[in-house]
Amino acid sequence: MPGLYFLSDLHLGLQEPQAEQEKLERLETLFALIREQGGSLYLLGDILDYWMEFRHVIPKGFTRFFCMLSALVRSGVEVTWFAGNHDFYLGTFFDDELGVKTCYGLQEVRHDGKLFLVAHGDGLGEGDLGYKLFARFVRNPFNLGLLTAFHSDLGTALMKRFSLLSRKHKKVDMRAESTRLFDFAAALARERDFDYFVCGHNHSERVQVVGNSGGTYVNLGSWIEGRYQYGVYAQGEFRLEKL
Repeated sequence: MPGLYFLSDLHLGLQEPQAEQEKLERLETLFALIREQGGSLYLLGDILDYWMEFRHVIPKGFTRFFCMLSALVRSGVEVTWFAGNHDFYLGTFFDDELGVKTCYGLQEVRHDGKLFLVAHGDGLGEGDLGYKLFARFVRNPFNLGLLTAFHSDLGTALMKRFSLLSRKHKKVDMRAESTRLFDFAAALARERDFDYFVCGHNHSERVQVVGNSGGTYVNLGSWIEGRYQYGVYAQGEFRLEKL
């Protein structure tokens, strides 16, 4: 049976050109592997460091990545993109133009008799009320209409600013942030059975069993530290691999 592949927190557009080039080259290697092996790809948020979609304008800076993603979809690979707190509203471009399914929040994926609970991770669990209110405000259709009414240069500049604020906010209590998602998964495991809880967001790579039912918490970590890891479920086993 074809496998499932998971990526999170690439933050394309954040770093200097050499680091960005390295990310794209690693992605090309991974996409070639997925085309060869077959399967589905789940992008678990913060793939881009910022994103603003306009009615008639596509911001520059991500063209090579979009071409790679479109080629992967056209090869027959199903791609699903979960919005994160940096690419927090994906609009219709990815669905309509690239054939990538977009979604928000926690979703169920059933595969090979296993139940995967999949999310970026932002807004889950207790605390972080400020971000939850911010996300609700920005994703409101009326407020989105106001944002996209700005000139595209100004709108993109605002998204970069929001991205910077999100990064600074996360550093306020990184110790609590690094355990919040694991604690959420552990609490969830006491309420229902699942096989894997897969997320990103806090940049803390981790694979650990939670609860008594044997469910496993998987955090994919981040690519901005030069660790090019991805998750793969194949042949009844979930593992983190590095490119």
